[in-house]
Order: sequence, then structure tokens, then C-alpha cells
Amino acid sequence: MSILVNGVEITEEMIQTEQNQHADAPEPREAIIQELILRELLLQKARAEGLDTSNISEAIGALMEKEIQVEPVDEATCREFYEQYPERFNSGESVEASHILFPLTGGDELSNMLTKSKAEGVLSEVQAAPSLFATLAEQHSSCPSGKQGGSLGRFGRGQMVPEFEQAVFSTEAGQITPHLVQTQFGFHIIQVNERHPGEQIGFDDVKARLQQYLTQMASSKMMHQYLSGLVNAAKIEGYTMPSL
Repeated sequence: MSILVNGVEITEEMIQTEQNQHADAPEPREAIIQELILRELLLQKARAEGLDTSNISEAIGALMEKEIQVEPVDEATCREFYEQYPERFNSGESVEASHILFPLTGGDELSNMLTKSKAEGVLSEVQAAPSLFATLAEQHSSCPSGKQGGSLGRFGRGQMVPEFEQAVFSTEAGQITPHLVQTQFGFHIIQVNERHPGEQIGFDDVKARLQQYLTQMASSKMMHQYLSGLVNAAKIEGYTMPSL
């Protein structure tokens, strides 16, 4: 059955032409049909408003500029959002750490056992004399950071593999992990140099970005309502549009 939008047909040829533009969509054909329907509704509305529709993109852009007008969100609204969701404006906990890496060699169990034994020996050395950590990292670490005494700099949660992250964030500043930490990269000896608690970002520092974000959200909401109104008022045959 043909798909008709207020009497205008959405052809199979039109659907096929759009295939490459929606190849990554979970349901490409559905996404194409819905976009074509909305495009046709917008074009029909543009014509009704007396706009030049010889260029589809320009016509729809002009219609949206005319119909979707949102005033920038005021400071009071921004502050209300800031105070309601303080967790969104926290820099997050971070650490400064160093490590010494002893790499695994794949499926060679004997080599891995020897590597672990060597790593445990170096771990004993640094636990006995933490001041030697940088020197031993330069001597033993297979990570490029070894040239900087094993320093990985400062990083937050989600930037390291889970096993490494768990070990780092459960170790106090100035301490060395009591055991080797094994990850997909090998065995690590980790020293936590500094811990930085999450810090609340001041309202003035985020006000401009927050205003832009909230204004954009308001514009998106208005767009959603506008498109829903067009769909609800249209006569669409041969296809059932999902709720917008």
C-alpha cells in the first residue's frame, strides 16, 4: 500500500534514495519513512505560509526560524537548575599516580609466572624504600611512563581500566598498593602520589554554558511539540507514525 501524507505519496524510490543516509540506524527503513513524512509535512506547512520551497533545506530552515522562537533562558532559571542538580557541576575526584608495569607475554604460562615473580621482587623493594620508586620504574617498567619515573600524571574515574582504577582510588595518597595489580596489560606496582577530591564548580563559571544548554533544551521541546502537532493534524495513510 502506498504511503500518503495529506494526499502526497511517499514513493519506494524516495525511500531507496535515502538508504545511505540512515545505514547506521537500528531500523533504517523505519527511520527513512518517518523522516520523509516529517519533511513532507514541513514542506506543506512552508507552502501554506507562503514560503519559497524551491530549495527544501532553505524552506524548512525558514519555517523553523519563523515558527520556533525561544527566548534565552534567564539567570534565575539557570540558578534554579544549578541548585537542583549540584552533582552535575562537580569536577569529580582525581588522583596523581605512578606505576611500574611488567607485561604479560600471552599464553606462555611459565614466562608469566617468571614475570610475576620479578614484579613481586620489585614490589618488595619499593615497599621497603618508597623513595626508590622512580628509579626502579626507570629500570624495570615497560610503560613509556617509566622514563618519567612511572608518572601517569593526573586522571579521574573512567580513564583507566577497571582493575587499575579500583586499586588507585582505594589507596591513600603517599601509599603503594600492597599487592600487584593485574590488568590486561600485565602486572602493575602503583604509587598514589596525590588525591584530589571533587570540587563544586561555581555558578558564574558555568552560567553561560548552562544558559545555552537550557535554551537549546527548550528549543528542542518546542520543536518536538510542533512536529507532534503537524503529525496529529495530518492525514497519513499506509503508515502509522510512532508517538513523537
